[in-house]
Amino acid sequence: MVDQVILGGVIASLLGVVLLHHIRRRKVKGASSMGIIQGNECLESSQNEMLSGSEIATTSTDIIIVGAGVAGSALAYTLGKEGRRVRVIERDLSEPDRIVGELLQPGGYLKLIELGLDDCVKQIDSQQVFGYALYKDGKNTRLSYPLEGFRSDVSGRGFHYGRFIQKMREKAASLPNVSLEQGTVTSLIEEKGTIKGVTYKTNDGQELRANAPLTVVCDGCFSNLRRSLCNPKVDIPSCFVGLVLENCDLPYLNHGHVILADPSPILFYPISSNEIRCLVDVPGQKVPSIPNGDMAQYLKSVVAPQIPPELYTSFISAIDKGNIRTMHNRSMPAAPYPTPGALLMGDAFNMRHPLTGGGMTVALSDVVVLRDLLRPLRDLHDASALCRYLESFYTLRKPVASTINTLAGALYKVFCASPDPARKEMRQACFDYLSLGGVFSNGPIALLSGLNPRPLSLVLHFFAVAIFGVGRLLLPFPSLNRVWIGARLISGASGIIIPILKAEGVRQVFFPVTVPAYHRAAPVH
Repeated sequence: MVDQVILGGVIASLLGVVLLHHIRRRKVKGASSMGIIQGNECLESSQNEMLSGSEIATTSTDIIIVGAGVAGSALAYTLGKEGRRVRVIERDLSEPDRIVGELLQPGGYLKLIELGLDDCVKQIDSQQVFGYALYKDGKNTRLSYPLEGFRSDVSGRGFHYGRFIQKMREKAASLPNVSLEQGTVTSLIEEKGTIKGVTYKTNDGQELRANAPLTVVCDGCFSNLRRSLCNPKVDIPSCFVGLVLENCDLPYLNHGHVILADPSPILFYPISSNEIRCLVDVPGQKVPSIPNGDMAQYLKSVVAPQIPPELYTSFISAIDKGNIRTMHNRSMPAAPYPTPGALLMGDAFNMRHPLTGGGMTVALSDVVVLRDLLRPLRDLHDASALCRYLESFYTLRKPVASTINTLAGALYKVFCASPDPARKEMRQACFDYLSLGGVFSNGPIALLSGLNPRPLSLVLHFFAVAIFGVGRLLLPFPSLNRVWIGARLISGASGIIIPILKAEGVRQVFFPVTVPAYHRAAPVH
């Protein structure tokens, strides 16, 4: 009798495994196949209940976060503090090494403070940044952040991206209800139009699944999952060529430096106590070859003569060391499909030209918006109601995101050299306008830094620059040719900013209260 009971239990267990395996196959069948990048070791055990000999892993999780970059790590820590059970799946938990994401604007630092993450810029040799120095044709002007009224530690921050990210990950992993795990998410699990979780592969090739009522995808600019959740229109206007200058001082200490060079801008800013990051913008998607020496020759012959004399020797020395790296600059407006059970964030969702260093500020601001939206909700299982409610996220994020996105795109086009006389005048007018100081520099710098994210203020300053340029052309004595150039300057300015605002969504940017989702109340159960 006992043997029959044991045998019956074994048979029942086997049938249960077969049934679960069959259910999993049906769920994954409709999921799209994504690219795979092999992972290594888990940073922290993930509270899985794994069935021996099967491909299934279940977990008691409220929110799955795909990616542990700036957005993913900050969101994991923030939601973990709110009491959520959070599971983060990151393809590579080793320290990342990038040439962008190394300058955090003051507005982004304020968001770090709000999220309780401001200590992540400590003990990584980060450098305070108090503004910019702008160079053009041998002239320069200093533009300071309007930090009056803020506490003394509020400023921009320059640092090594990898050190900052590891601090953020450690902070998130310190919470008992946050699990950080290394694995490559290969697809989203979809059932009847609702995302139920993800499938992913571990370092040993085992395919697992994780389920949660809400999945947040923030796996960066190379995201393979975004196509399931948005209509990506990625533009690549240029490439950055990155160098590190060692043991030299910038002409203006603790300031970023922007050189309005030909054909496009050059950036310098501190990333440690003895290192300065240099980013040379090269328009287009192709850059001179590094292996055959074309890049070194380009930097020495075209770029070096245009940089400040104080940095020339260190710049040449950095080229000779040979550690030259490149990265494509991407721009992508936010165009999400509201999808029950899933949300996009970070560079997987929205990108802008990195000229103004605003990407991390947008990501951290988005985390604050999402935290506040989720705070009144204790039950996330009503996917359709949650999706309708979270549509307001896309509108509430607009003041910060659209201001920084629009300014980045517009400034890049204005700062690039052009043979067109109207574009030349616009570029010169921008430099002269900012050099006036006072409200003429404080306003634009407050926009750029994320301290005053107001789209209307951005538009007013942009067209003020254009009108200022026309005034310079017409005074003291207008001519027919100058009137024509002035008209083309206004037309060109409109042609720069209007398409960017259109891509951002004019109604959402300027009239958000007219968007129904803006007024959505939290679902009540």
